Amino acid sequence: MYKLVKPLLFSMDPETAHHTVSGGLRSFCKLIGGKRLLRAAYGYEHPSLERKVFGLTFRNPIGLAAGFDKNAEYVEEMAALGFGFIEIGTVTPRPQPGNERPRLFRLVDDQALINRMGFNNQGVDVAATRLSQLKDRRNLIIGGNIGKNKLTPNEEAVSDYIKCFDALFDVVDYFVVNVSSPNTPGLRALQEKQPLMHLLDTLQQRNRKGDVSRPILLKIAPDLTDAQLDDIIDIVRETGIAGVIATNTTIDREGLRSGEHLRSEGGGLSGRPLAKRATEVIRYLASKSGNAFPIIGVGGIHTPDDAVEKLAAGATLVQLYTGFIYQGPALVKRICKKLAIG
Repeated sequence: MYKLVKPLLFSMDPETAHHTVSGGLRSFCKLIGGKRLLRAAYGYEHPSLERKVFGLTFRNPIGLAAGFDKNAEYVEEMAALGFGFIEIGTVTPRPQPGNERPRLFRLVDDQALINRMGFNNQGVDVAATRLSQLKDRRNLIIGGNIGKNKLTPNEEAVSDYIKCFDALFDVVDYFVVNVSSPNTPGLRALQEKQPLMHLLDTLQQRNRKGDVSRPILLKIAPDLTDAQLDDIIDIVRETGIAGVIATNTTIDREGLRSGEHLRSEGGGLSGRPLAKRATEVIRYLASKSGNAFPIIGVGGIHTPDDAVEKLAAGATLVQLYTGFIYQGPALVKRICKKLAIG
């Protein structure tokens, strides 16, 4: 089915196509039996797929990465396509429009995307309200990816993360601290050891105040050096956060086949060209830390074998985004079958 509609979708502006697909999926799920049909077509259940990670039980290890459902509008719909967990966001305390369009580009020759969305979202309170009103979670794990507003200076960034943390605490199962997007000016400076330690320590102190705590993960850039990755390992150990998501998009453009007019677009690159580097980062973190913490692997997963490679490198779970766009919803089922059957 996706092969039939993909040429039409790829003839549209990428952002327009995204809203067309998402809106169409929501409309289909409102039909009587719509979600059941999607689950029958794209879901795959097998006991061997279940994973217990940082205190949570995932029905399968394939998740939807942050960025697709920024405002928690399509959680139930995406769950019907077979994902074991959904990560919403990135959300910020206040609504913001993001960067000017066009801000999303397909590099078809590379099976890649470049985005400079700029944390466009409706604000954390909107997302929290939607999540509180979900009717059908079906044991679905939901993550909340949090960031700071563009106009918030870095020295005040912690307060933005605290606001998002507090607003989502009762409606998500885990948190992801996003300091690695290349599309918010100055954000990646927060990946330096001292500011990052301060941010994570502050969130952890807040996390430990009540009877219930949430796993906190850190999403890192693929462009970090080995020395910086060593710092990440130290930070995870010292702050006691639950794990790492490796990786976000890259600013590297080496080896792309697409034309210069696309290669020169600013923003973060995702998809096939990121696969090798993301796997290298996963392997480095797992090896140097002695598998001391869980890693969610993301970047360039377009086939079941790509997912197996990430898991073999040391990832415990994986996430899709760009591969989902290029390969369609059947990719989730194909990966689950590969993992279950071998």
